[in-house]
Amino acid sequence: MQEIFQNDIFLKGDFMLTLNDVLPKMKEIIADELGKKKVFDKDVADVLGIKQLSFATMKKRGKLPLHEILEFCAKRKISINWLLYNQSTRSLEETTQRYINVRYFGDIYASAGGGAFNYDDTTETILLDEHMINKMGGASQMKNIDAINVLGDSMEPTLHDGDIIFINRTIKDISKSGIFAISTEIGLFVKRVLKKSDGSVDLISDNPMYSVETVHGENIEIIGKVVGSIREM
Repeated sequence: MQEIFQNDIFLKGDFMLTLNDVLPKMKEIIADELGKKKVFDKDVADVLGIKQLSFATMKKRGKLPLHEILEFCAKRKISINWLLYNQSTRSLEETTQRYINVRYFGDIYASAGGGAFNYDDTTETILLDEHMINKMGGASQMKNIDAINVLGDSMEPTLHDGDIIFINRTIKDISKSGIFAISTEIGLFVKRVLKKSDGSVDLISDNPMYSVETVHGENIEIIGKVVGSIREM
């Protein structure tokens, strides 16, 4: 259903949502706050911080003081969707949980070195759908996941130059198989890792053109395990 703002009027599909449409609910809410006292238009205007004459004009012209209504809902922790569309909070929660944002460090590249993972860097967000969320461990894990970029072809065919990879910061046990983001003295890499009995660690590329690199375990930091990726189109 198409919804647009136009000169303080909220258009919903083929009809116009006006102040009169939401006024009865607002009066019920205010009545509860005032102890079931009868609520008049002037009471609503006072609560919204709008002059009574301006409020009467808005009501007559069909205008919706959306900013003031948003403030009204925010202060009372009321869903604006419930007030405007009578949508239940449970249905909104179920729908919202299908999509989750994760932090995306667009300026950080891993695989070819020359960088580090700095959590103070500027971040964007990537919106993940339900399929990706489940693939990477479920909604409860999303707070632990950050996204960075792949640079170079050392992990082909698994990961390609320009791919965005998702790293779970809480998974750092390199004794188990998988691909990890590793910070070393010479930069940030994404590799398969093998911890050896002498404490050293092999950094293994999926591309057979690259040889295995061995580093001292105390000279690396495991950022986290790669749990998903998006291929650049």
